[in-house]
Amino acid sequence: MTVNAHTTPAARTSAEARRAVSAVSTGVFIDGQWGEAASGARFDVVNPATEEVIATVADGGPEEARRAIETAGRVQRTWGRTPPRERSEILRRAYDLIMSRQDELALVMTTEMGKPLAEARGEVAYAAEFFRWFSEEAVRIGGDHTTTGDGRNRILVSREPVGPCVLVTPWNFPLAMGTRKIGPAIAAGCTMVFKPAALTPLSSLALVDILVEAGLPRGVLNVVCTSSASSVVGHWMASGIARKVSFTGSTEVGVRLLEQAAQHVMRSSMELGGNAPFIVFGDADLDRAVEGAVTAKMRNMGEACTAANRLFVHRSVADEFSRRLADRLGSLAVGDGARDGTEVGPLVEEKALAKVQELVDDAVARGATVVCGGSRPERPGYFYAPTVLSDVDPRSQLMGEEIFGPVAPVIPFDTEEEVVRLANDTPWGLVGYLFTQDVDRGFRVGEALEVGMVGLNTGIVSNPAAPFGGVKASGLGREGGRVGIEEFLEVKYMAVPRG
Repeated sequence: MTVNAHTTPAARTSAEARRAVSAVSTGVFIDGQWGEAASGARFDVVNPATEEVIATVADGGPEEARRAIETAGRVQRTWGRTPPRERSEILRRAYDLIMSRQDELALVMTTEMGKPLAEARGEVAYAAEFFRWFSEEAVRIGGDHTTTGDGRNRILVSREPVGPCVLVTPWNFPLAMGTRKIGPAIAAGCTMVFKPAALTPLSSLALVDILVEAGLPRGVLNVVCTSSASSVVGHWMASGIARKVSFTGSTEVGVRLLEQAAQHVMRSSMELGGNAPFIVFGDADLDRAVEGAVTAKMRNMGEACTAANRLFVHRSVADEFSRRLADRLGSLAVGDGARDGTEVGPLVEEKALAKVQELVDDAVARGATVVCGGSRPERPGYFYAPTVLSDVDPRSQLMGEEIFGPVAPVIPFDTEEEVVRLANDTPWGLVGYLFTQDVDRGFRVGEALEVGMVGLNTGIVSNPAAPFGGVKASGLGREGGRVGIEEFLEVKYMAVPRG
């Protein structure tokens, strides 16, 4: 197809998307080389906006898993001794390369995952920032030198790379979840085996070539995509070579990985499910609260562990809040994320769409009112209309599960004590949001919420400079911030007699 001034914008975008996708390597990447799976198998990657196959990817299995983890183990000693400045500069060059290719990477992401291009560009910048952040942390890995209380010994404390790491990422932020794990591993001097999500592998695979171009030595990063996660990750966990696992995904899978990690006493970082409360008090600035709700609910079409899942609104403003939120969500343009003007893209797959509809139907059957949305548009693709439900029964199924879709259930409350109890009545504890103009209440409720992160009068908490993670069933450890690199380092103490 020839792209010229007379070609429609949609056709130009489609041609650009095909070119961007076709430029991505789609094999397994082991010991610095791209190759096919030993079985020759490949699996399809589907554009959720059109339901069309856009690429096929090598379907790795146990043989590729074995080669990848053995390579990581063999290279670890050499890589772990690489000067921190060298590791830092690799990450900084990778940051620059990502930013120079922001548009192409965003187009790949939108095509495989569905999010609007503007949001995809934002994720590319967010993803790149993890490399820049950890490039600065690489040269600041510290230690300590003190003496024992009796003065007889020197205490020398150093930090060393934990060793080969198993990295497993989800489909919803396919570039940022990779850089958030790969960045600190490189900075700390750890080798890696990496399994991207089968639904959205292309963004992660594009990242591999960028790191190679940035100078990452062969064997440090080894990547195996697969349609059977257990056949690859299970081998890595049982190998005895891996010393750490970092996983982002469901609590159910996280628990299984923790059980496997226990067999070899592996360091573990788990960023698992969420059930975020979004609390609006009667004194809140409603304009600000509504905009915060749109941000916290609609980012990534609601397919985020940080998404506002339960919107608790004081009874005195619940009707007004629901109306304003419905006006905002109902006006959002739904469509192919690659098209100009699209604000809400499709969900990632048919199964996700069916789950969202099931949750809405259950809430309505229990007495909830559909203020806007509530159904699937009649069009190809896995689209669901932005939805606001009012007067939701707390016993509804969506109160106890991640919705992972553009559905905002509004539950009225009367007292501070009541809403704190409702907010904490969940096994998860990733993030909570609250809106109030009372400073004392903001701190009091923020401290009472059983979560790892709190957004006070804001719908955004994620930032590479901040420690991301949760409590309870939402996980272990933190990613990002000053503590992010600590997850990839071991502490060594050496006793040295004085004189």
